[in-house]
Amino acid sequence: MSDGGVGALAYEEAKAQIQSADPRVRAKLAGRADLRPEMLYYLAEDAEAAVRAEVAANVATPYQADILLSEDRDEAVRAGLAGKVARVLPDLGPADHKRAEAYVEKVLVALARDEAVRVRRVLAEAVKDLAGAPGEVVQRLARDAEVTVAAPILEFSPLLSEDDLIEIIEAGCAEGQLEAISRRRGLAAPVADAVVAVDSEPATAALLANDSAQIREETLDLLVERARRVVAWQAPLVARPRLPMAAVRKLAAFVADRLLEELEARRDLDAKTAKSLAKEVKKRLKAREKAAKEKAKQDDEEASPAERARALQAKGELTEAVIAKALGGGDRGFVKAALAGKSGLPEPAIAKVLDARSAKGVVSLAWKAGLSAAIAVQLQTRLGGIAPGDLLRPRGGGYPLSEDEMTWQIELFESMAG
Repeated sequence: MSDGGVGALAYEEAKAQIQSADPRVRAKLAGRADLRPEMLYYLAEDAEAAVRAEVAANVATPYQADILLSEDRDEAVRAGLAGKVARVLPDLGPADHKRAEAYVEKVLVALARDEAVRVRRVLAEAVKDLAGAPGEVVQRLARDAEVTVAAPILEFSPLLSEDDLIEIIEAGCAEGQLEAISRRRGLAAPVADAVVAVDSEPATAALLANDSAQIREETLDLLVERARRVVAWQAPLVARPRLPMAAVRKLAAFVADRLLEELEARRDLDAKTAKSLAKEVKKRLKAREKAAKEKAKQDDEEASPAERARALQAKGELTEAVIAKALGGGDRGFVKAALAGKSGLPEPAIAKVLDARSAKGVVSLAWKAGLSAAIAVQLQTRLGGIAPGDLLRPRGGGYPLSEDEMTWQIELFESMAG
């Protein structure tokens, strides 16, 4: 690139370098801002693309050489020229414009027609926000078939009128071009209507997210109704400034809970709308609590007896009342798992007690599980299969066996279970 002409270069020295067989010497020379125009023109036809690229990027290169380079066989040379010409355009004064206008426009038009997407893309990025760019170039780039070329112009160029944008939309443009138009700052309502009319979900989402776009209330109402099925529109609708209160209330009926909270937090709500949203939030909370309870119940029902017992014990909720209820409901698997969990005995030992139909064994098991003598009677009849005449009933409110005897019973069945 240009060395800015540091150190004056004598004509004879420059002439010698221009004839150098080393392309690196010629390339360095071509980047000098103080090199004579005729020498830069000469180097514009150099056999080495690297040399021509330096000439193309050099702001001192004469316009005639730029025209030559606009048709260079090397894509990188033309891309460098595109960036350079557009970059110096805003710096030209009125006199410069008048003298150079024909040359500059000819170069830019040629580049705008370039067959290489890369060249047109570089040019589009360079002129996208220039008020002084040639109109023909902007119009051509705005209608380019390549999204990466057209999008920067469609989104930023101040030279595109409302009519231009509507014409481009109605002519049928790609999704990317339509999204670029939707993102334009200060987009006018007629153009917004044209975007909506295409029925593109991504482009409409971009339009709604553009807080500077002017969207008519009637159009917003239409989009709010359609947003019931287009989830991608809901968040940008909720965030739009100056949203009509009727639209806020409609959105509150179907947006996700997170978005409902954002609606409720808006500072522009009137009293009626604020009350309506508070009511909807309360309704959602109740529905959420109900759903959570139903899910917990369903999970509980789907879990195995052992899993349910372990879960309750982990929460400290495996109480005697819970076991009694399960016993009364015939949930034998749960009761067995609960006895195993509370007694610390292995399930095979508990199975041995129950299979033996031993009243002493069942009473001892209840004691080991830390349950009352009263429930031990229910365990004998409903789980142990003990006949009424063989039941061991509480004595004085306590267990009918001594602790030593109950300990012996437990140890016996443990040994039998191996």
